[in-house]
Amino acid sequence: MGLAETFKALSDPQRRDLLIMLRSGRMNAGEIAEKLNISPAALSYHLRLLKKADLVMEYKEKNFVYYELNTSVFDEMILWMKQFGGNDDEK
Repeated sequence: MGLAETFKALSDPQRRDLLIMLRSGRMNAGEIAEKLNISPAALSYHLRLLKKADLVMEYKEKNFVYYELNTSVFDEMILWMKQFGGNDDEK
């Protein structure tokens, strides 16, 4: 995963909404599509980009595929961005 893929994945409002939805726990594709009010094809596209950026993990359970956040990537991004924030003493 590279930063370019991560920022590309985060650039779309629907993908950001999807990530916010997954904060509360894993969901299957049908639940996500219903809440976002998008077609299965559009959801598949968004999920593919999020998985490519390692922001979302996929789990198969019986007849369902579940998606959940990969929080380790967000931790890495926060560490990377903190280098631009300065020290608390400087504020």
